[in-house]
Amino acid sequence: MSHHIVEVKHLRHVYSDGTVALKDISFRITHGESVAIIGANGAGKSTLLLHLNGYLEPTSGNIRIGDTPLSKGTLPDIRRTVGMVFQDPDDQLFMPTVFDDVAFGPFNLGLSLPDVEQRVATALDLVGAAHLRNKPPYHLSGGEKKRVAIATVLAMSPDILVMDEPTNGLDPFARRQLIELLKNFEHTKIFTSHDLDMVLELCNRVIVLHDGEVRADGPARQIFNDNALLTECRLERPLSMQGCPVCGRGN
Repeated sequence: MSHHIVEVKHLRHVYSDGTVALKDISFRITHGESVAIIGANGAGKSTLLLHLNGYLEPTSGNIRIGDTPLSKGTLPDIRRTVGMVFQDPDDQLFMPTVFDDVAFGPFNLGLSLPDVEQRVATALDLVGAAHLRNKPPYHLSGGEKKRVAIATVLAMSPDILVMDEPTNGLDPFARRQLIELLKNFEHTKIFTSHDLDMVLELCNRVIVLHDGEVRADGPARQIFNDNALLTECRLERPLSMQGCPVCGRGN
């Protein structure tokens, strides 16, 4: 499988209650890009992410990962390529220990115990959580859980990392640690976030969703300097671009 693109064409999703979450979404993300998908609550961000490795099935439209169309038949290969980190790490951590959680995916790939142990050690080292290896996940802090949730995905060696609100619920210190961690990842990164300062720091490109549609797609600073667009989509500039509230000087 070629891993160089994520291509979404005319994606539409209607929930069983008739709610139209996505109307006609199209974009293309190339290998190595770091892209934020932003928008107000209800814009369709989480719904979109859940399509990228098949947790939701489109009502219409299609998704390709590299040269491979996403379908029921290709899901195992797609999910090895696209790693999903959910907004709430408790949705991902369910085993007795951190080791068991991180090892779960590699064991399901049929890897040998030595290979699994190597993957677990490497993934935990990457997220700075090797010392948590034998702890029960329910004893971890929010920031520790987030790191371990990312490790469970990295242990599968994905080419694309998809994250829903990665800094949600983190204290300032844990947030900074996570941002520095993500800076060092060479994966293609796609994430949603209301943390627009993090978006500005990590992403050169931003896709704005509004009422289930792509309202804008372009360089992050260009998007955040478009006041009319931000007002229409119920967004604000990142705090770092708003200037000093005392002296009035902008950045």
